[in-house]
Amino acid sequence: MKELALLGAFMRGIILGIESTAHTFSFGSVSTEGELFPSYSSLFRPEEGGIHPREAADHHSESTSKLLNKLSSNRDFSWDSIVAVAFSQGPGLGPCLRVGASVARTLATRLSVPLLGVNHCVAHIEVGRNQTGCIDPVLLYVSGGNTQVIARADGRYRVLGETLDIGIGNMLDKFARSQGLPFPGGPKIEQLALTHSNMGPQSLEGVTLPYGVHGMDMAFSGMLTSAIQKISEGLSMEQVCWSLQEHSFATCVEVAERALAHTGKSELLLGGGVACNERLRKMSQTMCEERSAHCYWPEKSFCIDNGTMIAELGRRMLECGIETKIMDSAIDPSLRTDNTIVVWQ
Repeated sequence: MKELALLGAFMRGIILGIESTAHTFSFGSVSTEGELFPSYSSLFRPEEGGIHPREAADHHSESTSKLLNKLSSNRDFSWDSIVAVAFSQGPGLGPCLRVGASVARTLATRLSVPLLGVNHCVAHIEVGRNQTGCIDPVLLYVSGGNTQVIARADGRYRVLGETLDIGIGNMLDKFARSQGLPFPGGPKIEQLALTHSNMGPQSLEGVTLPYGVHGMDMAFSGMLTSAIQKISEGLSMEQVCWSLQEHSFATCVEVAERALAHTGKSELLLGGGVACNERLRKMSQTMCEERSAHCYWPEKSFCIDNGTMIAELGRRMLECGIETKIMDSAIDPSLRTDNTIVVWQ
């Protein structure tokens, strides 16, 4: 049945999406009627240290043919079904963005279909709305490069609060790297924190970290420094990972709750790679239940960076007659969430 649905979607028309903002290079698709399909992705994993933009870009370039071959090998796929090509125009790492943009321009030109440069942050919102059915949510956007609380107002997605230093995902990766844990660090930290939590009722006594709420904004570098210090003082890795999650997630959830109160909205949507974390989901769910709001999150494959979310925002734009001319398709590594005018429902 799934294969028949996919075939029907391709007959109706498909928007192809290309994601290349950071460590993930991904091709995804969505039908013109809004049916989401899995992405074909390749993740750059540095042997040591953090992500070097040029090395990640080289990985993306080298992965292009392999991923396109995987896409083409689907027996229900036809290049003739592509009605538009969408790509991440920003924000992100410049060298990585350029690879995706170049591939998108080439494909759109060869296929003679519209090119759509999309805002990566807004794409997280739209794929979440599509999959969960929420209408007008506050988005808690938690990823490696970004941590923002966003809500729609006056034709744009407004940033109500954001990190003042580093993204929460970047903070978790930095801590993991300092302790010799593999990239990405978030899943391993979650596992270690769960091990500590399962030992019984826990207390923050002796493992308190700086709290990162600053009005409607957040900060995580102080938590990172303090967590590393706790390890050097002899506290267990499991205990510090648990405390790091509790403090950083409470920071995000508190600002999200303030945003719900400020806007009067009743839906909270989680997005970004850190939204895969079960503890963050539980804390967000509890907060929403206490204020009679609803909490949503998409499948984990749509929380992380993926081409399908790019295609979904491209579909929304295409429906409204929006197209990106080649001369206007330059990347913007510093593109803000609220730079994008939202004309779709």
